[in-house]
Amino acid sequence: MSLFARFSTTLDALLDDLVSEGALPADLPRKAVTVEPPRDPSHGDLATNAAMVLAKPAGTNPRALADLIAAKLGALPEIASVSVAGPGFINMTLGRESWEAELRAIHADAADYGRSTMGGGKRVNVEYVSANPTGPMHMGHCRGAVVGDALATLLAFTGHEVTREYYVNDAGGQVDVLARSVHLRYREALGEDVGAVPEGLYPGDYLVPVGQALAAEFGAKYVSAPEAEWLALFRTRAVAAMMEMIRADLALLGIHHDLFSSEAVLQAAGKPAAAEAWLRARDLVYDGLLEAPKGETPEDWEPVELPLFRSTTFGDDQDRPIKKSDGSWTYFGADLAYHFQKAQTADQLIDIWGADHAGTVKRIVAAVQALTEGKVPLDIKLVQMVRLLRDGEPVKMSKRAGNFVTLADVVNEVGKDVVRFSMLTRKADAQMDFDFAKVVEASKDNPVFYVQYAHARISSLARRAAEAFPDGMPEPDLSRLGTGELALIKLLASFPRMIEGAAIAREPHRVAFYLHDLAAAFHAWWNAGNDDPSARVIMADDAGITAVRLFLSAGVGQVIRNGLALMGVDALEEMG
Repeated sequence: MSLFARFSTTLDALLDDLVSEGALPADLPRKAVTVEPPRDPSHGDLATNAAMVLAKPAGTNPRALADLIAAKLGALPEIASVSVAGPGFINMTLGRESWEAELRAIHADAADYGRSTMGGGKRVNVEYVSANPTGPMHMGHCRGAVVGDALATLLAFTGHEVTREYYVNDAGGQVDVLARSVHLRYREALGEDVGAVPEGLYPGDYLVPVGQALAAEFGAKYVSAPEAEWLALFRTRAVAAMMEMIRADLALLGIHHDLFSSEAVLQAAGKPAAAEAWLRARDLVYDGLLEAPKGETPEDWEPVELPLFRSTTFGDDQDRPIKKSDGSWTYFGADLAYHFQKAQTADQLIDIWGADHAGTVKRIVAAVQALTEGKVPLDIKLVQMVRLLRDGEPVKMSKRAGNFVTLADVVNEVGKDVVRFSMLTRKADAQMDFDFAKVVEASKDNPVFYVQYAHARISSLARRAAEAFPDGMPEPDLSRLGTGELALIKLLASFPRMIEGAAIAREPHRVAFYLHDLAAAFHAWWNAGNDDPSARVIMADDAGITAVRLFLSAGVGQVIRNGLALMGVDALEEMG
């Protein structure tokens, strides 16, 4: 439990006392009562709006109620001072014992420091990546993969029951194109000179091994056979090979999904038809004429009656077809059924999509609202593309992939940690550049290096202290911590609250921002010893001050490790 949560519990107990004393009515709603840092740090360590929130329903003056609450808070041993500001805000300053206790809690909780039960076991399905199974992962998929994976980890850390899901789009026309592309490589493997890959097929060399495997298994059986004889087989084999490649690519980033759901299996099981029947029974699907697309004249548009979902009922700008004129399902129709399936085993759905899918957000949110009768909310996070640069110049495409830069190539060049941390250094919906030169730069301007260097510095302290004090260290006397060091503990103490806030907002980038601020504070504290030898962490002539500063440093290191673990990034002991 965070320090702020603990004081929220304490405040709640004090309000109960005021109820018992008759100073407050019973059963006042307290949901809006908060305990948080004041906007201006000079006002104290904690602030509460309790008097402002409760005064009106209690029929009393906010300032008078604030004075009553402040008197009770001021009697607590951990509170050094309390003041009432403005119309009734209450500011509190904690005694140093509270901060010393927080540092001890960091050591005691270790890897669990910041862990929360806030989620209450709520089942959350996080779907991310879900790239078409037509080739290896490329950098267009990378940011969404990292954001989704970090968000899933963050939610699990805050008490949610998380399912990480990948939706395999293996029922559309693109997988038929994949099968035809593999058939070309199959003929090539049997000695045919296929020449340049025809327009419309996938040109990448990654399909060569798939063609070779089919040639070894079937020989020339399907070289001249009609497409109808081999298309389904080649499609199945090609998708399986692509998914194996995609899993391997994601594993390079440390990403592993719990569940892979197939669109083809979904359709074969009749799930879209079942979803349509469910919606028709509630008059949410009807047969109607689709509006002409914008820019089309009536002469150019032939109206066709199609089954339409009443998405306008839920805020969309027009009703949407769930089937095409040939009777096959639209992408929306299949996606609607897929979300209906996910909602059967989840309390909340989260989708991580590329920003190019922004136009479909309203309709699928409307569909989930209809299908779940508003009981299972859907949160869609849009992720902007990443521009790849090398020394400021756009990166050339990969020959192996044919028309894109592969994720594997990038990870193999700069490493998993650099890629993952970099993808979280901007809000997901903000544009970002990934410059190969800058992300590996050993500079304070590179947040990846800056945070990992802080941890490596802390790790080096333990080794140096062991050399300086071979007989061991005394127990740390935290009363020897100075004002600047207490400020560092206060920053550490904000970690659990930041984690909960990031989980609530579904914004894992907040962890990266926090770690950068913590690293900056630690480096500043460390560097103070360059100008003032008495401020150095290891004092060869003072084992006591060394022990307490090592204890503080180790606490900083623990919080950095915990934050990096949430991002899927390793905490380095040494920098190469």
